[in-house]
Amino acid sequence: MNMEDIIRHIRQYVSETPELGIILGSGLGDLAAQIEDPICVNYGDLPGFPVSTAPGHAGRFVFGRLCGKYVVCMQGRVHYYEGHPMEKVILPVRVMKRLGIRNLIVTNAAGGINTEFQVGDFMLIRDHINFMGVNPLIGKNDPDFGPRFCDMSYAYTPALRRLAKDTAEELDVILHEGVYLGCSGPSYETPAEIRAFRILGADAVGMSTVPEVIAASHCGLPVLAISLITNMAAGVLDVKLSEEEVLEIGARRADTMQKLVRSIITKL
Repeated sequence: MNMEDIIRHIRQYVSETPELGIILGSGLGDLAAQIEDPICVNYGDLPGFPVSTAPGHAGRFVFGRLCGKYVVCMQGRVHYYEGHPMEKVILPVRVMKRLGIRNLIVTNAAGGINTEFQVGDFMLIRDHINFMGVNPLIGKNDPDFGPRFCDMSYAYTPALRRLAKDTAEELDVILHEGVYLGCSGPSYETPAEIRAFRILGADAVGMSTVPEVIAASHCGLPVLAISLITNMAAGVLDVKLSEEEVLEIGARRADTMQKLVRSIITKL
């Protein structure tokens, strides 16, 4: 894998420098359709780049203008559970950083642990718990991206969280704030695990985001992250969990999520 080869390939199609990176989670990829004058670059066309196989993930970068800003949007991410090593999971973040982005917005679909949440709610992530069993920065450190030991105290940038909360209030959108716990997946968690995670202080659980945010923090990118609660986690309700429910709720709440994200982008 050669970072410069990836950048060189992208620059064959994209000359403008994106100022904002956006990662779209399960069922939330339609925001990319609102990008003006889009230039699409498939992950599979990039040398050494991981290909997304998760349902509802198109697997491509989309470059163009959104709310007056030139952006690069990941229409679908890659996950550890797909069998990709962590260095590949965080590669897209490092590519976007190398392309020039100055802020990163991350979205995901998550299971609600906090019993005050309801399916379809939004949660602003203020912190996370890494329960994936691995850290993406393990191995030789690349000082071009960041220091050997990366501070995570403000991984979810306070100023961007304030902006998101103010914007949600203006739009009359309920935006909870809480802690996201990342698991490796791909199996959903057991009811016993969810009870344990609640004791640990987690409000929502999912299978992404944590590695990407660690990588973003490592290379000094300000991060805003929002979860869509697409289901209540195992044991909260007496129902089976399914990926169909995740995609259905994502589609149902996509318009509101897009409205919130677009309004935030306008103010950045």
